[in-house]
Amino acid sequence: MARFMVERTFADGLEVPMTGDGAKACLSIVDKNGSNGVTWVHSYVTADKKKTYCIYDGPNEAAIREAAEKNGLPVDSVVPVSVLHPYFYY
Repeated sequence: MARFMVERTFADGLEVPMTGDGAKACLSIVDKNGSNGVTWVHSYVTADKKKTYCIYDGPNEAAIREAAEKNGLPVDSVVPVSVLHPYFYY
């Protein structure tokens, strides 16, 4: 399974409430992603909440983009990535 970083812009900012409704919205995304073999790993949100950088696992870029479209999410770019961490060589 390949890993991708998806960059998104939310002109009005992204608001996910810390409530049951927010959890339900996130789980809905996870469910829809599954139909494309895509897994949402985690996301980074900028302080102004206008940009997100999301890490996904999936079979290919087309599946990532299709899952985003099903979820009504914007996509600025999709970039294949790999993990590099400071303890890699130990």
